[in-house]
Amino acid sequence: MIENTDLSVLVEPTLTWYEANKRDLPWRKDKDPYHIWVSEIMLQQTRVEAVIPYYERFMTALPTIEALAKCQEDPLLKLWEGLGYYNRVRNMQKAAQTICAEYGGQMPQTYDGIVALSGIGPYTAGAIASIAFDERVPAVDGNVLRILSRVSQDDSDILKDATKKRMTAQLSQIMPKEAGAFNQALMELGAMVCLPNGAPKCAQCPARPFCTACREGTWNVLPVKRKKTPRRMEEKTVFVLLSSQGVALRQRAAKGLLAGLWEFPNVDGRLDEPAAAQQVQRWGLVPIEWLEQLEAKHIFSHVEWHMRGYVLRVRGQDAAQLRWTDRNGLETERAVPAAFAKFRAA
Repeated sequence: MIENTDLSVLVEPTLTWYEANKRDLPWRKDKDPYHIWVSEIMLQQTRVEAVIPYYERFMTALPTIEALAKCQEDPLLKLWEGLGYYNRVRNMQKAAQTICAEYGGQMPQTYDGIVALSGIGPYTAGAIASIAFDERVPAVDGNVLRILSRVSQDDSDILKDATKKRMTAQLSQIMPKEAGAFNQALMELGAMVCLPNGAPKCAQCPARPFCTACREGTWNVLPVKRKKTPRRMEEKTVFVLLSSQGVALRQRAAKGLLAGLWEFPNVDGRLDEPAAAQQVQRWGLVPIEWLEQLEAKHIFSHVEWHMRGYVLRVRGQDAAQLRWTDRNGLETERAVPAAFAKFRAA
């Protein structure tokens, strides 16, 4: 169990390993809390390689907290397009507005001040406070929980808040003065060596001499995670409607899944072509030419969409709730979620 393990032995070997093996990443070039904040939010459930171009584009467009606070919603969501979980960037903007209103545009310099901001949880607050301001607080994400579970052979469910709190408390007791570097070292070790899928690279791991899971051969059953609730399956029919005015889009409701984003018009259920034609007519449009039929699937955390799509030319532009946009608008102005990527490509 984590309480019976001396975690202090991790510090020096892990810091030494990190200095020799850390990746050259754009948000590591300085200790600017804004850079750390944006990168950490983007990196949630997204690979580092995928995040880099998003991060660089975001920083070019919104180089300061004040710029983020003042950005209009459509361009803000467009900058986030493809990263998913759009409430994250909305919460970032709320936090930026609070920082401008209450802190003069400067990030609070303590963990308690940072974690009180909208959308910033204990992990992100720990990362910012330790890396930017040298506060001795841990930043415990999935990578760190995996390492701690294996080193201590703790079989508690890491998806439970109680387990996270226990492990965070134990890690808090051994945080060195180089807290930011140590937190990054643990994150990097989990990303590059103590891997989540497949065998960890134990031969390369600085924790190997004192890792119980390595010694006992139990890495394949650690960490323990409770089984997730099966995703709900939903069938949809998606329409890529083309006219002389461009392509039809529709804005989703202000609340709920993909709130406020733009989508290709769609309906529940799997329609054949005659039924799809009737739906187009209900929108006040006339089908002229059926160009392509597509099949696509998109997985969210709790729901899975199975989609049939029709690409067709139509006549009539006064359809209720539909907005026509040209290629430039689709590429630079309207944020269309990745769920519709295949239809957008068509």
